[in-house]
Amino acid sequence: MAAQVVSPFANHRPVRSARRIEVSVGPVAADFVGCDHRIIQAAIEYVAALGGGTVQLLAGTYALGNAIFPRAGVTIRGMGDDTVLRKCAGVATPLVREADWFEYAVQVENPAGFTVGGGLALSSGKAEWPQTKCFTITAIEDNVLHLDQRTEKNFWVSEEARAESVHSLIRGWEVDDVCIENLVLDGARDCNPLVNGNYLAGVFMQYCNRWRFTGVTCQNYNGDGFSFQVCDDIQFHQCCALGNASLGFHPGSGAQRPVFRNCESRSNRLGLFWCWGVCDGVAEDCVFVENTQYGSSVGHRDTDNVMRRCRFERNRVVGVLFRNEPEPSRTPDRNRLEACEFIGNGEAGIDVQGTAGDLAIQGCRFVGDGDSQAVGVRIAATVGQIELSDNEFVGTATDIEDNRPGAKLPV
Repeated sequence: MAAQVVSPFANHRPVRSARRIEVSVGPVAADFVGCDHRIIQAAIEYVAALGGGTVQLLAGTYALGNAIFPRAGVTIRGMGDDTVLRKCAGVATPLVREADWFEYAVQVENPAGFTVGGGLALSSGKAEWPQTKCFTITAIEDNVLHLDQRTEKNFWVSEEARAESVHSLIRGWEVDDVCIENLVLDGARDCNPLVNGNYLAGVFMQYCNRWRFTGVTCQNYNGDGFSFQVCDDIQFHQCCALGNASLGFHPGSGAQRPVFRNCESRSNRLGLFWCWGVCDGVAEDCVFVENTQYGSSVGHRDTDNVMRRCRFERNRVVGVLFRNEPEPSRTPDRNRLEACEFIGNGEAGIDVQGTAGDLAIQGCRFVGDGDSQAVGVRIAATVGQIELSDNEFVGTATDIEDNRPGAKLPV
């Protein structure tokens, strides 16, 4: 028998719970009709102004000429693989006039391909990863691009300053309490320049807290898939990072308590990169497969994190790397690998370098195939205490290569 639905107006009890608004966005037959970043942002601003709610993105491919900027209390929900947010092709041009740190415009060699309302990144310097700052173009006059904010940095012709129409697909800055659900982000990697994951990514957040991603795929971005810097309590459930040029998931500097559950990171340069000072993180039941360097990398002051029931398979160099930090005060300590599986990863399943200590590798399974993962666990001579227990080794030429003086293999 079906449960009887009782209207709240069937009695005299007051209605004291607010019901938040929900609006739809789509190519046709929606509350907001369109299929680009502007119509999505308009819906977000409308919902945010009413105290929060849900923006439902209907099936379709949405062309993004700028990032989507979520607002606090707003859920952005797609329809799974049928909702695709795809970055437009990027262009780049050098600056032809010095731009100092206090200006609202830059003069470029060629303004073709830039649009009003579009995203813009300014970079300068000859380094592989130059300093970068992101803007929105507010007007274009001849070859002058007007900006929504001051430059705040010097962008000088003498330092090869340039403008590029690159941006994240979703970007948050000092925004808390956001949900992103059931959609695909496509970075159009083949027609966009490589970007630095400390400033831009398919999804980029800085100074944000309590974001939750469910069923979100970020693919083909020419940089990191998901990157968040100085952000706490960011959660990913059933999310995928696929074929991004750099890091799949990048819990960045100072991130506390990140959670990854039932996620997949495949065919990126690196699957899960624990950056600087990432603490109390959890990765459970995740898959890190066929990344061109490492399945996961742990380093500078990344402490008290756990990877549990994860599979690291056919990553080209190593399954999990504990990085060689130069100072003992910067080591990744008190991290745990529990019930994980390591299959056919390049040189070794796990490579522990530097002076990391108080680590635990428990109940893990290591499978070599003759051509790869000849070593199950490799431990550098300078490493501190590691608890190794209940691990299984199949087909590895060397189960545990322990280079510490006087080291004894576990029974």
